[in-house]
Amino acid sequence: MKESDLYPPIKAFLVAQGYEVKSEVAGVDIVACRDDEDPVLVEMKTGLTLALVHQGIARQSISDWVYLAVPQVRSRKALAANLRLCRRLGLGLIMVRLSDSHVTVSVDPKPYKPRKVKARRGRLLNEFARRVGDPNTGGTNRVKLVTAYRQDALRCASFLSEHGDSKGADVAKGAAVAGATNLMRSNHYGWFERVGRGVYALTTDGAKDLERYGKESPIELAVELADELAIEPGAD
Repeated sequence: MKESDLYPPIKAFLVAQGYEVKSEVAGVDIVACRDDEDPVLVEMKTGLTLALVHQGIARQSISDWVYLAVPQVRSRKALAANLRLCRRLGLGLIMVRLSDSHVTVSVDPKPYKPRKVKARRGRLLNEFARRVGDPNTGGTNRVKLVTAYRQDALRCASFLSEHGDSKGADVAKGAAVAGATNLMRSNHYGWFERVGRGVYALTTDGAKDLERYGKESPIELAVELADELAIEPGAD
């Protein structure tokens, strides 16, 4: 596949819209003009690369109608990501199906106005407030995270290890974990078991983990366990 393979179908598409089209004008891959309207500028690549995005951003100093043009992608996930990127940058996106030269304008250029999602903001701030200390290292990849949920679970496990079978309300108070009963009921790590009405005990696996690491601090223990335990529900 060559970049030039995209030109004929895109030109034909624009001509059909009433544009006069010329290529390689002042460094721009495709320039289309119609009456007194702003020119349509199209930059082409065989894939949506950072270089193509840079070109598109540079062309925005010439016209508000700047499109990036690439071959059609089959992955819905990749397409969705490309659309989000173009919308945020105020760029248009043209997809060309080379098998039959079909051209699709996936998104037109327009100013981007980010929509704030209050629920996500709330989750972020709640996690920030509940997390004790700063047990993770920013910028690390493919490692299990120590989140507030994990820290809460470790405090509950430590309490049960010290006090034995306990009511959820007692664990909540003693371990300073308001949602202790629900946490132990969900038993995400396999550390807890219900042994009576509202009463929970530490499982063999939970006891082994606490004994093996031998740490009194839930935060220190969380750091050591982070590489072995699954990320808890709702963690990003």
